[in-house]
Amino acid sequence: MRGLACLLMFQTHCYDSWLGGDGRKSSFLTWSQLGGTLPAPLFLFLAGISFAFVTDKLVRKNVSAAEVARSMARRGAEIFAFGLLFRLQEYLIAWGWAPKSDLFRVDILNTIGLSMILMALVCGLALRAAGQHGQRSALVAAAVSSGALIGLLTPLLWTTWRPTWLPWPLESYINGCHNLSTPQPWLFPIFPWTAFAFAGLAAGFLLFSDWARAHTAQTLALSGAAGTAFLLVARVLDHSSIRLYSVYDYWHTSPNFVLTRVGILLVIVFLSYACCRWRLGAWGFSPLIQLGQTSLLVYWVHIEFVYGRFSILPKRAVGIRTASLGLLTIFLMMLALSLLRTRIDWKAVAHSLRARIFQPKPAA
Repeated sequence: MRGLACLLMFQTHCYDSWLGGDGRKSSFLTWSQLGGTLPAPLFLFLAGISFAFVTDKLVRKNVSAAEVARSMARRGAEIFAFGLLFRLQEYLIAWGWAPKSDLFRVDILNTIGLSMILMALVCGLALRAAGQHGQRSALVAAAVSSGALIGLLTPLLWTTWRPTWLPWPLESYINGCHNLSTPQPWLFPIFPWTAFAFAGLAAGFLLFSDWARAHTAQTLALSGAAGTAFLLVARVLDHSSIRLYSVYDYWHTSPNFVLTRVGILLVIVFLSYACCRWRLGAWGFSPLIQLGQTSLLVYWVHIEFVYGRFSILPKRAVGIRTASLGLLTIFLMMLALSLLRTRIDWKAVAHSLRARIFQPKPAA
């Protein structure tokens, strides 16, 4: 699933950065950017599932609620620090033409880190409240209610309840306003994006339960069925005449958007399992599985070759054919980078170099 997110991310960024002229006005770009609404939810959803996996292991080892919260919050803080470091790197590379406000841009790494910190706090509180009984039920209920609350509050925090009393770098983490006075849809603030992490957290706790481990196929089939039901409910709500908010913006703030994407994610979980179960995704070498193993690395590197100073094609100046060749080039470059990262034992290489450099010379 991470490999799929990487592939969708590549095509979204490449066409958005490079297409120009008539290609920029075509339905091709529209559909490309529609696919671009999935990578961020996928990354956040999978972060929630991974978080649930680690938390489940700690709970099974009878680790205290406070220690679980501290351990997972520490990991979230590391990811958040990576996000800040990434922004600093991009600013330094683009020195001279990038505004200083870019240092405070709320990007996907920042949001994943903050999501993990919030999930750590919620899980710690849920475990403490549940005590020794009903821990899994408490964790699932806490994750579902937190995700739902984030989705429901998003339209208000983007419009009538905007925390304008905060400095814009802080408000931007709430609604993505940046320094542009109004919320920006190209950023990744806590509302609504962390809702996908909590959805993954709830799904993860269910997937790693004893019953689910013993009935994997049935559990994943139920995931696909639940995802389909979510899609139908979201469609009904979207076409309903009842409006809970004064401003309705489906693509940016609506809870229906969150519900639709969660439904798609649950269906993708089932399809991914089916693909591996029937070995369609395991015939020989799988580029998607390979990319998924180094998703942070390829995300970090490809941005500079697509949007940055070292872009391999001129920005907003080429047609669909040239942009597609550029996309293929980026895909192959990142696949090669991923292979270099995983197929070479870099610790052994570093140890060998140190031994050669510092090896004492024989006496004359």
